[in-house]
Amino acid sequence: QVQLVESGGGLVQAGGSLRLSCAASGRTFSIATMGWFRQAPGQEREFVAAINRSSGSSTYYADSVKGRFTVSRDNAKNTMYLQMNSLKPEDTAAYYCAAKFGGYSASYHSYNYWGQGTQVTVSS
Repeated sequence: QVQLVESGGGLVQAGGSLRLSCAASGRTFSIATMGWFRQAPGQEREFVAAINRSSGSSTYYADSVKGRFTVSRDNAKNTMYLQMNSLKPEDTAAYYCAAKFGGYSASYHSYNYWGQGTQVTVSS
């Protein structure tokens, strides 16, 4: 099993920044890809960003966040980060950390483990 715990959410004004963290524990050696998803009330969970945990550290982003968000990881700390800059009110959502055994996917159905979520609220 793998446990994921997010932190770093909060309330920020439009144009501001937040940094989310996702700490992984347990059988982390089995994880190949970690990702961030978000879900606003009444909407489907959507892909935000993902990172490959191999030495190549390939990263992937949804078009809506490209150029504003940066995903990174520190394998020594088993922690993934999401730096969010130039935040917009439409970024308001619960943000979830996820992990999967195989390679990159933007589909939340393919992820094996999930954190409990952290709320991000961007005021206009």
